[in-house]
Amino acid sequence: MLQVAYIKEHKGHVIERLAIRNFANAEAIINQVLAIDENRRNTQTKLDNVLAESNKISKEIGMLFQSGERQKATLLKEKTGQLKAQSKLLSEELATLQEELDDLLYQIPNIPNVLVPAGTTEDDNEVVFKEGKIPTLHKGALPHWELAKKYDIIDFELGNKITGAGFPVYKGKGAKLQRALINYFLDKNTAAGYQEVQVPHLVNEASGFGTGQLPDKEGQMYHVTGDNLYLIPTAEVPVTNLYRDVLLKESDFPVLHTGYTPCFRREAGSYGAHVRGLNRLHQFDKVEIVRIEHPDNSYEALDAMVGHVKEILRELKLPYRILRLCGGDIGFTSALTYDFEVFSTAQDRWLEISSVSNFETFQANRLKLRFKNAEGKSELAHTLNGSSLALPRVLAGILENYQTENGIKIPEVLQKYTGFDSID
Repeated sequence: MLQVAYIKEHKGHVIERLAIRNFANAEAIINQVLAIDENRRNTQTKLDNVLAESNKISKEIGMLFQSGERQKATLLKEKTGQLKAQSKLLSEELATLQEELDDLLYQIPNIPNVLVPAGTTEDDNEVVFKEGKIPTLHKGALPHWELAKKYDIIDFELGNKITGAGFPVYKGKGAKLQRALINYFLDKNTAAGYQEVQVPHLVNEASGFGTGQLPDKEGQMYHVTGDNLYLIPTAEVPVTNLYRDVLLKESDFPVLHTGYTPCFRREAGSYGAHVRGLNRLHQFDKVEIVRIEHPDNSYEALDAMVGHVKEILRELKLPYRILRLCGGDIGFTSALTYDFEVFSTAQDRWLEISSVSNFETFQANRLKLRFKNAEGKSELAHTLNGSSLALPRVLAGILENYQTENGIKIPEVLQKYTGFDSID
């Protein structure tokens, strides 16, 4: 979340950048934050004064008792009783104000970086890079959901019977191709210096708040009500929370992690070809990369993450493009996001397969993730994450773009992982 001190010092800039997000009532909410904070500060000052006076009188009482002046001491004890009652009321008022302030701050999204373009929908995102040749498919080429049925590699109906829509069953070579992609992504990430971690697939409420999924995306997360735990929407949540309430040293940077997890999202259902098959799922596999960086280096790190995902897509030989997300499409916690999309030839449309984002200090402030700078002062770190990669649409792109009249070829870079070079 945003820091009150930053809001106070850069009020105009904060309101201006939040307007890029089309954040409703930005000025009114920012003014409310500053008003509550001013009241909180005044209340804290009153409480500090009362406690200081109470401590001073307590020392005087001790001295009076030692000197035998019990009557004076008794009168002062009555005064301390009044001060204790006053401090109790002020403490309660302070706690209420802090809760009101936190509730407001949790509702305010991150400030978009100056590179974030204005816009309201995904149609306003900027294409900043495009690479790869779109293949010409044979007559009668099929979308991936028809290919999955034809070659019996993904069963959507069976998953629907077991759980519901959006929970596919991968079979035979489909399951092996899925596992091959996971292993390939992890190997690429670890070779680039990311340390692999295996993390829980459920997180507590504090972890959800730490990375910003709560309260913003509460309705999109599966909630295990009996234990008040949440199924993770992405490995970003547990991996980044490894560093909640941690104080790093400058020498610890950069911190690089990668992890594979299934992901769970309750996203509101809709119908049509754009959500058929693997295009939108409630459970899917994803390999994530997470970085914790010194603030001076985080945008250089973001560029490195973008370059890393580029290299993977080049090796898979999939046509792709990179978008810089506009203010109306950027995520709640992000300061700057680049989306990768692969071209689905059979569907004749672009499919999002990765988001790479810099959150600057927004998550770190929630997580209380700090480091000691060169002057020995505590400072918030920057956090970043990216999909490297989300599997469903990568798999869809491979099935559709690599199909032939006689079967589906396997990208050369994956063949050592699959043990086969085609699905037929």
